[in-house]
Amino acid sequence: MRSNMTVFFPLLLLICTLSTVQLEINSDSKIIPLLNQGMETAQTSDPEQTCKPDINSVLREMSALLAELKAEIRHLQKENEAQAAKVRELELQKTELDKLKEQHEAQAAKVKELELLRAEMDKLKQESQAQGGELITIKSRANITENQVEVLKREAEVKRVAFSASLLGTGSQNIGPFNTYMPLVFKYVVSNIGNAYNSHTGSFTAPVRGVYHFEFYVYGHHSHPSGAVLVKNGEHIFIAYEHSSSPHSVSSSNGVTLLLEVGDVVFLRLWNGAWIFDNENRHSTFSGHLLFPM
Repeated sequence: MRSNMTVFFPLLLLICTLSTVQLEINSDSKIIPLLNQGMETAQTSDPEQTCKPDINSVLREMSALLAELKAEIRHLQKENEAQAAKVRELELQKTELDKLKEQHEAQAAKVKELELLRAEMDKLKQESQAQGGELITIKSRANITENQVEVLKREAEVKRVAFSASLLGTGSQNIGPFNTYMPLVFKYVVSNIGNAYNSHTGSFTAPVRGVYHFEFYVYGHHSHPSGAVLVKNGEHIFIAYEHSSSPHSVSSSNGVTLLLEVGDVVFLRLWNGAWIFDNENRHSTFSGHLLFPM
């Protein structure tokens, strides 16, 4: 393009000069015939003048060249506009790419944040599982301890076994004599720890295997025999018996230590042919307690 412009400017100067010459020729119509005659004379007289180029031809060539230059300029303008459009499109694409890049970076930052949150959640989950395992272990230990406490509590309750009762609840009364052995029911209960004594039947039932101690007191008067026997599961163990010929009161007592199994029954029977007396002074009594379990 630079070489075309270098050719264009001298041609433009030449056109301007020729235009000035043509105007001078047109202004003076008288000179033109003279020039034509001179040129004809010169052509006939000097053959070298015939080689000079016709100015009209030069003008036509220059006009054609000028038209080509204009066409080239229009072509270059179109290319420039096309390139400018491409540049604008590329700038728009670059802007879009920058926007997408920013979005990608923002999403990458969010992904990293989510990964950190996930790692933290996994850590908390592991800690929660570990704590859950610890809680299960503690709960198991607590259950074991609670069961042990219950066992110890039951054992402690079982170890606390004792009772004491007298024959009559109210008033005074002689019981007997009978011609057979009669169970004695001691109705006035002073203490019954462990509820092993039954005041309705007069019997004691062992709640735990162990060694027990029993004592019983029998009171009588008016020259009648008084006596009772301690019975274990229907077997006579010890007897307390007294018979006096005097009209004064008499009493007898006895005690025994027994190894009982769970469910063994101990009670007192009135000796056949004997009497027993009691009143609000609680003369006739039956007592027992657990010494230690076995």
